[in-house]
Amino acid sequence: MTTLTGATLAAAGIDAVALKPTEVDVSRATALDVETLAVDYEGSAHVPETDTIERLASTADVRVTTPIRADGFDPLGDDSGFDALPAGAGRVLVAGHSAYLSEDEAERAVAPRLRAAVDDASDPWVGTEGIERLALAVGGTQYELLSRTTARDVRTLRTAGFDGSIAVYAPLVLSNNEDAMLDAVGDYAARRGPVRNALPEGAPTDSRATGRARDVLKQAIRDYALVGSAETVAERTERLHDIGVDTIVGYPARGLDPFLS
Repeated sequence: MTTLTGATLAAAGIDAVALKPTEVDVSRATALDVETLAVDYEGSAHVPETDTIERLASTADVRVTTPIRADGFDPLGDDSGFDALPAGAGRVLVAGHSAYLSEDEAERAVAPRLRAAVDDASDPWVGTEGIERLALAVGGTQYELLSRTTARDVRTLRTAGFDGSIAVYAPLVLSNNEDAMLDAVGDYAARRGPVRNALPEGAPTDSRATGRARDVLKQAIRDYALVGSAETVAERTERLHDIGVDTIVGYPARGLDPFLS
C-alpha cells in the first residue's frame, strides 16, 4: 500500500486543496505540497482567524469563500466581514448555500451582487453551482463541481472560444479500498440528482450499501469524486488538464491526517 504524504497530492495531479474549517484544523495545511489552498467555510461563523489565513498564505496562495448574499460579504450592503480577511487573500465568489443564509439573505438578488463582487476583486474564482450562466457572464475563473458531464462541458466551453481559466472541485479519496471510498464520499455522490433518482429508496449510501444501491454508488463516486490510488487519480487529472481544466481542487474527504502522518 502506498504511504500518503503531502507530496502525494502533487503526484496525483492535485493543484489546490479545499479546506473546511468545520472539519479540520486548517492551519495544519501548511505542510501540504500544493500551490493553492481554498478555505471553504460553511457559514460565516466558521471564518478562520486572520492570523491563521496569514500563516497559510506564507506557504501557498490562499483563497477564501465569499458568500455574496450573506451579511458581512454583501458587496451591495454589509461588507464588514472583509475586515477579517488579509488583503492578499483571493476570493471564491459563491451565491451561498441557503442552509447557511437567513431567509432575508436567501432572497437577495445574485446577479448584481456577483457583478459588484467581481469588479471589486482581483482575479476571483466564481462558483458556478446553480448560477452557471451568471458566472460565465461575469467572467473570472469558472469554479465547477466535478460531475459526469465535466469533460463534455469543458470541451464545449473551449470549442465555443472561452479562453478564461477553469477550476474543478472534487472530493478526493486516495485509496483502492471500496468501502473506504463509499464511507468517505458515498453520501456526497448520493446527493447529486441523477444518483439520487437511481438509488433505491432508503438505501444506505456508505459501505453498508449492497445490490443495486452499491452498483449505483460505485459508479457515482467515480463520476463525482476523485477516488483510487494516486496513479489512478493522476490519470484522470491528466485527462482533465488535457481537455482544458487549469486547476483541479481536491477536498480531502477523509481529512488531512493521511497526508500529514
